Amino acid sequence: MGTTVVVGGSHGIGRLVAERAAGRGDTVVITSRDKGRAETVATEIGGDAKGIALDLAAPTTIEAALAEVGEVDHLVITAIEQTVQSIGTFDVADAIKSVTIKLVGYAETVRVLTARFRPGASVVLFGGLAKERPYPGSTMVTTINAGVTGLTRTLAKELAPLRVNALHSGVVGDSPKWSAVKDTHPAVARTPLGRLVTMDEVADATEFLLRNGGMNGHDLNVDGGWLLT
Repeated sequence: MGTTVVVGGSHGIGRLVAERAAGRGDTVVITSRDKGRAETVATEIGGDAKGIALDLAAPTTIEAALAEVGEVDHLVITAIEQTVQSIGTFDVADAIKSVTIKLVGYAETVRVLTARFRPGASVVLFGGLAKERPYPGSTMVTTINAGVTGLTRTLAKELAPLRVNALHSGVVGDSPKWSAVKDTHPAVARTPLGRLVTMDEVADATEFLLRNGGMNGHDLNVDGGWLLT
């Protein structure tokens, strides 16, 4: 048992990761931009779970937001900002917000908690396979997810022996975003498994990165073989 912090733990895969940690008996801290939502989900998860407000889009507030968090064994940052951007219709304000959340916000969260990581602690940052497969409108998503790879590698070097890894999933079929179209999504036909990956599979992969002491500075793609096609 230990303490697991899940940034973006109030919904989707982040919530599932938090539920699994709580089920193992961990003390779990979940965050959401909305404190009420974070507290409600923490109550629903049960066990020794607590919800706090944290906004990665406002990185100068992160240190104060995490002030009540004590020693940490595992940190998972799943929070994202979906944005459709192309150079032809580039929105500077939206692009800055996206970069701030997933690169500056991720980095600042790790910095704030650095002195609180227990020996053997680990971090998992969520990217995405748009870094490998750009698509129309993915200008910022592709760029930022590639940036997660760079952030992961430098953190693994700077913070050694703290382990830092990144998880990059393909389309997650039963996630809130895709569940309505999971059987008809174009990626199904291009995935050797013949289906999209599931939230359980992504959560399993997250737990593997958290617990396996040999994994450090890696990008783990969870895509059912989609990148092979």
